Amino acid sequence: MNNPFTWRIALFAGLAERLGTRMLTIEFEESSLSVGEIKQRLMERYPEESELLSVSFMARNQAFAADDAAVSSEDELALLPPVSGGSDAEASGAEARRPRYAVASEPLRAEAVQELVAHPDHGAILLFVGTTREWTGGSRTVLLEYEAYVPMAIGALERIGEEIAERWPGTLCAIHHRIGTVGVGEASVVIAVSSPHRAAAYEASRYAIERLKQTVPIWKKEVYEDGSEWKGHQLGPWNPLAPAPASPQGGAGS
Repeated sequence: MNNPFTWRIALFAGLAERLGTRMLTIEFEESSLSVGEIKQRLMERYPEESELLSVSFMARNQAFAADDAAVSSEDELALLPPVSGGSDAEASGAEARRPRYAVASEPLRAEAVQELVAHPDHGAILLFVGTTREWTGGSRTVLLEYEAYVPMAIGALERIGEEIAERWPGTLCAIHHRIGTVGVGEASVVIAVSSPHRAAAYEASRYAIERLKQTVPIWKKEVYEDGSEWKGHQLGPWNPLAPAPASPQGGAGS
């Protein structure tokens, strides 16, 4: 009889809490399985968490993998529950010292992110700052706790920037997201967009925050006076493999 293969699957946010571990170590007879097969076996092993496991996505070597994709016990694997919500090689000056896409534990500085998209030919800079609000649905929020699969999150932010550059040529984007504890009134995310035309800046900024909530593996726990709750992205069923929305008409206009 062959020895079983050891599989290691990293867990995050509410999924890690419910299963009581950050790294799931499990043995299977096979060295290769589909994502769907792994999820099904985990749902059988943890039936009380089957609903959350069914809507979670597998990441293989820091890229999302569909349920029919084959993965190996040798891969870097992570199981990601629904989410809440890089540097430029040719950059110089401030951009060379500070990446345009970052996940950081220290407080965010909106002005510093804005500087990363400043351009002499751009007539519009739009700055979005997402902050912790005190009241949500009648409950008083004490603080937020953010967690991220950091290397994959940075890659996902960079791809958002690439999508924006393709949809609104000439537009620059920078996104910095906070992890750890974020108090009331503090910034959790700063998105800066600059463009030759203001319409493109508005459209690209909205696109950035919506794609961030859809595709970036960052989770938010709301800590209330009387308890806490992990929040998903609240945009319907989470599917980070879904194609980006179609470009708006006149997206590059003035």
